[in-house]
Amino acid sequence: MPLLALIAIFIVLPLAELYVIIQVVGQAIGPVWTILLLAADSLLGAARMRSQGRAVWRRFQAAVEEGRMAHREVLDGVLIIFGGAFLITPGFITDVIGLLLLLPPTRAVARRLLVRRAGQRFAMYVTGSGSPGRRRDFDVEGTAYEPEHDPPRLDR
Repeated sequence: MPLLALIAIFIVLPLAELYVIIQVVGQAIGPVWTILLLAADSLLGAARMRSQGRAVWRRFQAAVEEGRMAHREVLDGVLIIFGGAFLITPGFITDVIGLLLLLPPTRAVARRLLVRRAGQRFAMYVTGSGSPGRRRDFDVEGTAYEPEHDPPRLDR
């Protein structure tokens, strides 16, 4: 993960959360109501995560029983876990992100963006363009055959 992303996650985001909690919400409704609101949205987020997690688990089981790949359900499960973690974390910015990941329509958008981004990264490394100095453009010809009998063994 790039250094700037880590700085944003561990320094900028907590500072922005403190600013929103103290300056925006705290001054608008007071400190006691702000703390109660943070506690309430954590509890509601945990309940929402549980209900969405159960729904995704049922869809996952149905997919497995039907014999099809459950990649959509797995990604939804991961996004629900992250959404719940964001909602349980104190702060209003993370609550908005968590809520967006727990609502099915916006989770579908996040899933598509995640799949598209992962597909681009995967395609970049498969084609060899991931590292500019190590491009490999060559073909290897070969044949494969099935032997009619086992090869002789050399016993020592």
